[in-house]
Amino acid sequence: MTILVFLGALATGMFIGMPIAFALLLAAVALMFQQDMFDSQIIAQNLINGTTSFTLMAVPFFLLAGEVMNVGGLSKRIVRVALALVGHRKGGLGYVTIVASCLLASLSGSAVADAAALATLLVPMMVSAGHGRGQSCGLVAAGGIIGPIIPPSIPFILFGVSGGVSISKLFLAGIVPGILMGAGLAFAWWYVSRHDDVAVHDKQSWGDVLAALKEGIWALFLPAIIIFGLKFGIFTPTEAAVVAAVYSLFVAIVIYKELKFTQIFDVLVTATKSTGIVMFLVAAALAAAWLITIADLPGQMVELLKPLMGNQTLLLLAIVAILFAVGCVMDLSPIILILTPVLLPVAKQAGINEIYFGVIFIVCGSIGLITPPVGTVLNVVAGATKSSMTQVVRGVAPFLLSHSIVLLLMIFFPALVIVPAKWFGG
Repeated sequence: MTILVFLGALATGMFIGMPIAFALLLAAVALMFQQDMFDSQIIAQNLINGTTSFTLMAVPFFLLAGEVMNVGGLSKRIVRVALALVGHRKGGLGYVTIVASCLLASLSGSAVADAAALATLLVPMMVSAGHGRGQSCGLVAAGGIIGPIIPPSIPFILFGVSGGVSISKLFLAGIVPGILMGAGLAFAWWYVSRHDDVAVHDKQSWGDVLAALKEGIWALFLPAIIIFGLKFGIFTPTEAAVVAAVYSLFVAIVIYKELKFTQIFDVLVTATKSTGIVMFLVAAALAAAWLITIADLPGQMVELLKPLMGNQTLLLLAIVAILFAVGCVMDLSPIILILTPVLLPVAKQAGINEIYFGVIFIVCGSIGLITPPVGTVLNVVAGATKSSMTQVVRGVAPFLLSHSIVLLLMIFFPALVIVPAKWFGG
């Protein structure tokens, strides 16, 4: 009954057009009435407490770093490095997109930011070379969702805060799954583009490759600094976010000189707006999470999934099915904030490693970003390239299948995630 009250209030709020944050607060109030403990001060206190976490300070700094990278030329130079390395192969611009997606993922941690940057830069080039517009947009969208997997990752931060899980370990555990998703995309791109009659770029000389690497080396240093610092305990994820923001500002202003002092205010305003949206959503979700705990929704979910508790693989497949269904109609951040407090205790009780579960959760939720009808990243790519949503949805289909196969491999062979996670995490 409690689960129905929560889901009914949440669905009603979303159906009548409420923003997700307000729909979450409505669901929290409904739970309070159902538990006969309504008190507006409790809601207010939990809203405030939800935004006072030191860990959450990483969010605005990573958002600022991502904005600076796009405006300050770091993203553009990453694309040039990828173009120099693999642009000469048949269908090379597709491989450039995949390599650039993985590199950008290690800089910003935002699927939307990465997809928007790559769509603007690469889709016109791919179309001019002879690739289909839908196919090109679909690849960029599928590459963009590697952003939340390879560290730094804003979704991992939200998962860690919501579930009380080590964010540093989540970051390091995401490296190999992100690379596997990139490899899966490369195979899918080879398959769908093998018969395309397209122009091929001239092979770059070693001098040109070295020149591209030299120009992009300042951008490429950032992921190395973050991973090294996290692995050896030099800084926390929040401190890593500050390092990323300061470093990207330094490189954009002093080294590349593409970010002018007059632009800094606009960059800060854009990052602040994004932060405000995310943080209010986090506050509302954590207020709802407190009521979820009080009402013992996790315990009720355990009872519902009890027949599967003896088989970790079947339980994960059931959870993935739930996440896929929710991901079709909801963005990634609210999915994390709503379902982590409910599903993580279930996974723990079944003996599933919480870091491994976090990776599976975020990979599955990220795939929802390219799943219609909502598909946030699909909408971003369609808007950035002035393409129809129908074209983009058709184009992303083979790459959506590729990501789904990689996800299933990680479920059936947990060592793909757990072994490298233990190595990176020490």
